[in-house]
Amino acid sequence: MENLDYARLQMAFTLGFHIIFACIGMVMPFFMVVSHRKWLNTRNPIYLDLTKAWQRGVAIFFVTGAVSGTALSFELGMLWPEFMKHAGPVIGMPFSLEGAAFFVEAIALGFYLYGWKKLPETFHWITGIIVGISGVVSGILVVSANAWMNSPTGFDVINGEFVNIDPVKAFLNDAWFSQALHMTLAAFAATGFAVAGIHAFQILRRKRTDLHIKAFKIAIFFGAVAALLQPISGDISAKDVAERQPIKLAAMEAHYETEKGAPLFIGGIVDEEKKEVSYKIEIPKALSFLAFGDFDAEVKGLNDFPEENIPPVSIVHYAFQTMVGIGSLLMLAALIYFVSLKKKSWMENRKYWWLFALLSPLGFIAVEAGWVVTEVGRQPWIVYNIMRTSEAVTPMPGLKYSFYLYLAVYITLAITVTWLVNRQIKVLNNPKD
Repeated sequence: MENLDYARLQMAFTLGFHIIFACIGMVMPFFMVVSHRKWLNTRNPIYLDLTKAWQRGVAIFFVTGAVSGTALSFELGMLWPEFMKHAGPVIGMPFSLEGAAFFVEAIALGFYLYGWKKLPETFHWITGIIVGISGVVSGILVVSANAWMNSPTGFDVINGEFVNIDPVKAFLNDAWFSQALHMTLAAFAATGFAVAGIHAFQILRRKRTDLHIKAFKIAIFFGAVAALLQPISGDISAKDVAERQPIKLAAMEAHYETEKGAPLFIGGIVDEEKKEVSYKIEIPKALSFLAFGDFDAEVKGLNDFPEENIPPVSIVHYAFQTMVGIGSLLMLAALIYFVSLKKKSWMENRKYWWLFALLSPLGFIAVEAGWVVTEVGRQPWIVYNIMRTSEAVTPMPGLKYSFYLYLAVYITLAITVTWLVNRQIKVLNNPKD
């Protein structure tokens, strides 16, 4: 493989690792403060145990996210120096604001972790809310910078230089709202179902069932609401992509021919050499309607674009199908949960708990698939229609060694985090041990 391939692999691997902990860091503090509020209202010791267990989880994931996020920051300069040379002054503002949000989150988390019996109860609880809000703001700011890469604005290019820079316009680019909304809801859905699934599995094991049922209800509420709202944000994102990045839309659908009243493909096997999709289910005119709100609207196919500008179609298509399929499944599970609030007998059936236990990892798989669509679908551009990824990569040789080093470090980090979380679950299930 070439230097560019190793640079892409390293960035993809570290981003894929970090995004999981970023999502958890955005969402879990809200579970924690809800449980804390319930303890303040009821003085039920179960809620106190749950709150303190979740706060330890928040601390673990915060540290892990901080480490992996810092590594990503260094990678931008190390792997993509030409990108940072030109783009740094343009999108530096959201990154600097994200740093400020991170410090607010860190300070508030310190108050929360060490404030038990030292701070007034209401103020102590509010610091937990600040942790959650700061995490969400931090995530939105980073997504805004990524959205700029898909919808670059706020500068002019003159003689290869980025001039007349307007950082506010760059920050509030055309893609920031749709991407931030979609990513935030995805984080809540993925984390909500993941945490709920872990507690569902503990219920199946009959470990402190009363505690885990309460934990499940808090987590699944956030996840279920987000899953039901996600199709709305998905529709907004799809229409935005159709307008700004028609080639990405065509790759997402593996749509090769330009046509009016274009069908929507469900599934299918992509043959990039023959430029066709077999074994697909077609919904007539659905793609035109979903993309443009008009059943007869024209959708451009991949054959109308220069070959050198077409992303890896099969990867983008399969990732998009994975994301949409899992999203639909989580939406169905959300409906099952809300119906079960009326039909209490469902919660007495082990199949009900097995359903949510098995769904636990799917939200994060969908998040990873969504980022593949976003990043691979933009290729070969690192800044859409402005700078190619091959132009941004470092000329420094030997990137494969950097990739292997990062791979080893992150695998070690993943094993450590898994051990720590498993240890916390054991402590929660056996508090007297």
